[in-house]
Amino acid sequence: MKYGESAFDIIYLLFALTAGICVLCIRRDRIGKLMGFATLILGCGDAFHLVPRVLNYFIDADFTAWLGIGKLVTSITMTVFYLLMYRLWITAYKKTETKGLSITVYALSLVRVILCALPQNRWLTNDGTFVFGIIRNIPFVALGVIIVCLFFKTRKEIRTLYPVWLLVTLSFLFYIPVAVAAPLLPILGMLMLPKTVCYMILICVFLKYSSQKE
Repeated sequence: MKYGESAFDIIYLLFALTAGICVLCIRRDRIGKLMGFATLILGCGDAFHLVPRVLNYFIDADFTAWLGIGKLVTSITMTVFYLLMYRLWITAYKKTETKGLSITVYALSLVRVILCALPQNRWLTNDGTFVFGIIRNIPFVALGVIIVCLFFKTRKEIRTLYPVWLLVTLSFLFYIPVAVAAPLLPILGMLMLPKTVCYMILICVFLKYSSQKE
């Protein structure tokens, strides 16, 4: 188990970081920058959690604090990732930015970051409350719903980006049970594997779109 999961995590991180750099090199316009930085933020953010997790399998030491810090960093970088996805939707589909929608997206992101930074999370000791774990994910899920709705509404306008709404939807469907019930039922943590696969496919979509000539 530990070898398989560790190999998967390492492959994912290397793929995300390499792909992000490739997108930035292939496409140098605003769309390329948004896709490239979104991919790099995804990979770098997850590295803060996955690297200590891999090391924890093979080194006899207490990684509780490092894993907690990793979860905190990942929670924040994932929020930034979906902010970039919102900017990507506006830019790629050439949509006019609406004040109300933007305020909602940025407000949800700010609330999410603030909730993640509160001491009630007890990141360093990994004994945060079940209820607060749900509370801090409410604005994050709401942000995800907005992103899914936006990409779903315009899914037929750009063929290559068609699967984005579905991949984001699946990633949240895999993530929510983990966020809500994993402390009570640790086996649910396995759902993070298919969630990661969704992100890897999403990165492939970015790579394909970046390589296309307009």
